[in-house]
Amino acid sequence: MNDYIKVDFNINPNDEIQADVLSALLCDAGYESFETTASGLNAYIPKSRFDSNALPEILSGFEFTSAISWSEEEIVGVDWNEEWEKHYFTPMIIADECVIHSTFHTEYPKLKYDIVIDPKMAFGTGHHETTSLMVEQILNENLESKSVLDMGTGTGILAIIASKCGCKDVTGIEIDEAAYVNALENLPLNNVENANVKLGDATLLVDEPEKDVILANINRNIITNDIDKYCHVLKKGGIMLLSGFYVKDIPVIMEVAEPLGLEKVEYKEKNNWAMLKLRKL
Repeated sequence: MNDYIKVDFNINPNDEIQADVLSALLCDAGYESFETTASGLNAYIPKSRFDSNALPEILSGFEFTSAISWSEEEIVGVDWNEEWEKHYFTPMIIADECVIHSTFHTEYPKLKYDIVIDPKMAFGTGHHETTSLMVEQILNENLESKSVLDMGTGTGILAIIASKCGCKDVTGIEIDEAAYVNALENLPLNNVENANVKLGDATLLVDEPEKDVILANINRNIITNDIDKYCHVLKKGGIMLLSGFYVKDIPVIMEVAEPLGLEKVEYKEKNNWAMLKLRKL
C-alpha cells in the first residue's frame, strides 16, 4: 500500500475539455489517476514522486485562459490505482465490434474483438477520446501481415488491438517504466505472442527495421520532435496514425511532416481531439 498525494484542482471557468488537457499534462508529469469534479479535477500521485514546486511549470502548458488553483491532501496507505480501476474503469465499446474491459469485469458484451486491460494509469483504457479515435481507425485499416510500431504504447492497448487485427508483428516503445511493465502484463492477458515491448524513446528507432504502419498517441510536442525518426523507419507507402492533440494542432504537425514526404490522408475528431492519418510518399 502506497501513500498518495491528492491534488484538487479548481478550474474557473471549468469544462470537460479543459479537465482533459490538464489531466494529460499531469499524466506526462507522473500523476497516475484522475477523477473529474464539478469544479475541475482531482489528480493522484505517489507521495515519493510529488513535488509541489513543479506544479507551476507543469501548468505552464495549459493554454486556456481559465484560472487554476489547487490544494493538496495526503492519502495514507491507499492503492489508488486499484480504487480507480474498481470505481472508474467501466467496460468500453468501440465501433460496435470491440469491447475493452478488465479482468475484474464480469458483465460486458461479446464482440468480435475482446481486449483485456488491467491498467496502472488512467490513460490507455479506451475511454479518452484520443485512444478511442485511434482504436476506431485501427479497426478500419487493413493490418493483415503488416509490421506495426506503437510509440508511447502505455498499457499496450493499441499494440494488442493491432495484433488482434492480424498484423505480422508489432513493436511497442514506452519511456515510462511503470507503463512498460504494465504493457508486458497486458500482452499475455490477450494471448498476444507477436508483440515486442521496449523501454525507451524514439532513439531506439535507429536500429529498428522498417514498418508498414506507425501508431503514436502521445502529444503534439513529442510528435513534432520525433516524427522525423518515425518517418525514417516507415516504409514508402506506409501509413502513420497520430493522436494526442487537438484539431487546431494539425497545421503545426503538418508543417513538420510535409518536408519529410508525409502527406495528409484524412483526419477525424471527437470533442476537438484529433486523429491524423498520414502516408509516406
